[in-house]
Amino acid sequence: MIDLYTFGTPNGKKASVMLEEVGLDYAVHVIDIMRGDQFKADFLKISPNNKIPAIVDPDGPDGQPLAVFESGAILIYLAEKCGRADLLPTSGTARYVVLQWLMWQMGGFGPMLGQANHFLKFAQEDVPYAKTRYHDEAVRLYGVLDRRLSDSDYLAGDAVTIADIATLPWTLRHDFHGVDLADFPSVTRWSDALKARPSFQRGLPVPNA
Repeated sequence: MIDLYTFGTPNGKKASVMLEEVGLDYAVHVIDIMRGDQFKADFLKISPNNKIPAIVDPDGPDGQPLAVFESGAILIYLAEKCGRADLLPTSGTARYVVLQWLMWQMGGFGPMLGQANHFLKFAQEDVPYAKTRYHDEAVRLYGVLDRRLSDSDYLAGDAVTIADIATLPWTLRHDFHGVDLADFPSVTRWSDALKARPSFQRGLPVPNA
């Protein structure tokens, strides 16, 4: 059984959806980032960057326990552990199409939307420049996503991959970063299709604490 250390954030939801998608049993350990649980020494041993999600697989590649942190690394690890070449092809062009959209999410879509969320909703002081900068970048990135999905059912082609699992949870916070999904019809179509999948329906509410 995989141990999942998580909280109810977009990054945390990636891991729980993925575990549901690949059908592995897992135990949920809530790391309450609002109370500072991520800075506790025991969690630091698992996740050196003090971030959720993280997993511990008691049956790692060498038959020994393995801790994996960073949500993108977790998605790659679980796809390869379970032999799910549909979620991450093992070679060729198809593999790199998936990986480039995963890296787009990890390097841009997540971090920029996270900054928009912070300055628009949570910052304790008003910083108009930051609000404008990150909101405008969020809108630009949604445009990138919408254009891609106007030509493709899913981010990497005609099937769901780890790129979609990584990206969808961030769009669920579109109101936090001031984006109206009505302006992005292809994103809306894609989001509805993913949310109808049983793995997303089971994984998105985790943790329920």
